[in-house]
Amino acid sequence: MGELGVASAAIDARGLVVAWSAEARRLLGHEPGEVTGRPAAELLSDTLPASALRSLAEPGEWRGTIHVRHRDGHPVELELAAHPLLDSAGETQWFLTATVPEPTARLRWWALEQFPVPMAIFDQDGLAVSANSAMEEVMGRPERELLGRRVGESADGRRKLPGFAGIGDAVRHVLRTGESLPYEAWLRAPGESREHAWLVSLSPLRDDVGEVRGMCLAAMDSTEQFLARRRLTMLNESTTRIGSTLDVTRTAEELAEVCTDYFADFVIVDLLDPVLAGEEAPPLPTAGPLLFRRAAHRSVLEGCPEAVIPVGSRHTYEEDSTPGRALTTGRGVLYAADDATRQRWAAGSTERARSIEAHGIHSAMAVPLRARGVTLGLSILARHRTPEPFGEDDLLLAEELASRAAVCVDNARRYTREHALALRLQRSVLRHQAPRQAAVEVASRYLPASSQAGIGGDWFDVIPLSGARVALVVGDVVGHGVQASATMGRLRTAVRTLADVDLAPDELLTRLDDIVLRLDAESRTGASEDLDLDPDRPGEIGATCLYAVYDPVSRRCSMARAGHPPPALVAPDGAVAFLDLPTGPPLGLGGLPFETAEFDVPEGSVLALYTDGLVQAPDRDLDDGLALLGRTLGGTERPLEETCDGVLRDLLTDRPADDVALLLARTHALDAEQVATWDVPADPTFVAQARKLTCAQLAAWQLEDVAFVTELVVSELVTNAIRYGEPPIQLRLIRDTTLICEVSDSSSTAPHMRRARAFDEGGRGLLLVAQLTQRWGSRHTRTGKTIWAEQALPDEPDTVGRC
Repeated sequence: MGELGVASAAIDARGLVVAWSAEARRLLGHEPGEVTGRPAAELLSDTLPASALRSLAEPGEWRGTIHVRHRDGHPVELELAAHPLLDSAGETQWFLTATVPEPTARLRWWALEQFPVPMAIFDQDGLAVSANSAMEEVMGRPERELLGRRVGESADGRRKLPGFAGIGDAVRHVLRTGESLPYEAWLRAPGESREHAWLVSLSPLRDDVGEVRGMCLAAMDSTEQFLARRRLTMLNESTTRIGSTLDVTRTAEELAEVCTDYFADFVIVDLLDPVLAGEEAPPLPTAGPLLFRRAAHRSVLEGCPEAVIPVGSRHTYEEDSTPGRALTTGRGVLYAADDATRQRWAAGSTERARSIEAHGIHSAMAVPLRARGVTLGLSILARHRTPEPFGEDDLLLAEELASRAAVCVDNARRYTREHALALRLQRSVLRHQAPRQAAVEVASRYLPASSQAGIGGDWFDVIPLSGARVALVVGDVVGHGVQASATMGRLRTAVRTLADVDLAPDELLTRLDDIVLRLDAESRTGASEDLDLDPDRPGEIGATCLYAVYDPVSRRCSMARAGHPPPALVAPDGAVAFLDLPTGPPLGLGGLPFETAEFDVPEGSVLALYTDGLVQAPDRDLDDGLALLGRTLGGTERPLEETCDGVLRDLLTDRPADDVALLLARTHALDAEQVATWDVPADPTFVAQARKLTCAQLAAWQLEDVAFVTELVVSELVTNAIRYGEPPIQLRLIRDTTLICEVSDSSSTAPHMRRARAFDEGGRGLLLVAQLTQRWGSRHTRTGKTIWAEQALPDEPDTVGRC
């Protein structure tokens, strides 16, 4: 048909052919008499494009491709140009010109039609005027139903396809500026069974003079590249999202969150029960079903209705179930939830089978969590809202995520175990059952810091002393962690040892300061040997301490502190005062003195000893903390346990930045009837009188059962004081939880127990005292020394005995 010219025809306002050229007769085979007067629509072999129909409704020039029928019946494609003309009556008539496309034009059309990439042409108004077969297949509609639609419109033209938000702005930008734009979308096209990633190229179409006359759209399926990028993004994100804390349960939750955010609809993370407890996982395989605990589950559905086992519950998997095989082999398993697989998966649990069927789970994976050659648990991923089943790439991704999560779980498990061991170690050092005594009633709290394994160097102690007295201690080693806790244990032991010697508070702190200096020297020497450090560098071990001794007989308390916050005294009427106690340098500086201060403490008062973590905080200075502590402690008398809880509640956040130790002691006093005191002249004949006085006092206390032993003890201690001591001499009996016998004199020479030889006349007295009493000892005072011995009281005093 290359020799054919331009065919022309005229159509009136009613759509009837009124003129037919010779070229039109040659092109289509119809004689003029056969077509004039007949409707022009009868010549069409296909419907007109939507843009042509709009030109008919609102007359305007139109150019495009139509398909007409030859006289012998075969279709003919024509390039048509329609020009509206107005007659004298003002009615629109049409003058049509048509040509057969050139062979090169046909090649272009064939190339567009057969190109495997979906393509479409849009006019200046953004309306589709042409679409190739690939676009028809993707959209699930023939070209005639796509023409006249805008980019991203549904077939009915009422809504935008999901995933094409913003495409309209991009189209208008291309048509307005003539600049090409890329556009990425993730959607399921109407003609596709699954979602795809599309890289859409929007390119302007220009005429001979460079004016933009339309736009070409080409959509490349970039699903594989998109999924690969998303997998890489997910793996990169998982390194920061999974294992953000050293908590086993939280790590399991993070794994479930990452998986459901990206490629799974329902995720279960089950851990072996010992793992959650911080213990070693048992080797696999083992005899019998393994005991698991549900650590986490997550779903795209609200409330996670697919789960049949609550979080935290224990359960098992049968060995022949799908999860059981994954555990045995140590490799992930990919399966479709058909009838046979559902039976294997739900082995031993009908609830699982019902859940799979009820929620339409069609694809799942079971992936073991393995780290360092040990299986720690199992992750199960399922799909029910995503129509595509899992593939091998998804299984590889799940295994990689499970591997990373398993390492984090194992790290958290090890931390949990070591943290529990460290806390048990520290609490074993701090834990003590205060012996029954009348001096004070105590309550205490210890709260570890929120960092460095949750352990530190704060400690407190209540130490019974001779003469019914009691020592109250609070200390704080600088730093956190195991090293600080170990140093704390050593210092606490040292304080107990020094207290047993009955040193005065200032002297005890001086000795403790020497111990800290020695510990620091040892640590610096060891560090210099291991790390080639300067052994003369400043010390790294430091501590503060407050040591107080309360005497229920005199109702006086002597105290000394080494760089520690001042103690608070709550009077019986509820008034609070911070005692004016000389500060003293922190332990570990060396060469500086400490000073003891004494205070009268009314019976029923409360002494509050604490570490600086209680009153200091990042948003609060020491003065404000002390003021807040004073307000919290003040008021009417409350149980000490309730007061401790109130102090922690008012002064601390949920996770304090520093360790906190708090010790409250309500003071008691011994009645005058519980103490008997006699002056002893330096005369050996008074020993018999001392025995009689003792016997009489024991009878008054109804303690005749211990009279014999007490007489021997009094006789020995008074004799030693008269013989080896210096006046004045004093004998005192104290009835507390034990019976205490004390003899004081002005000599500073302390007695020592020794083994007497066969023919020695003396040297057996203190040995006898040690054998007959619970414990004995001596303590130095400002005026000399005191020798004391304690005896257990009988459970039921016998009033029948006599001296």
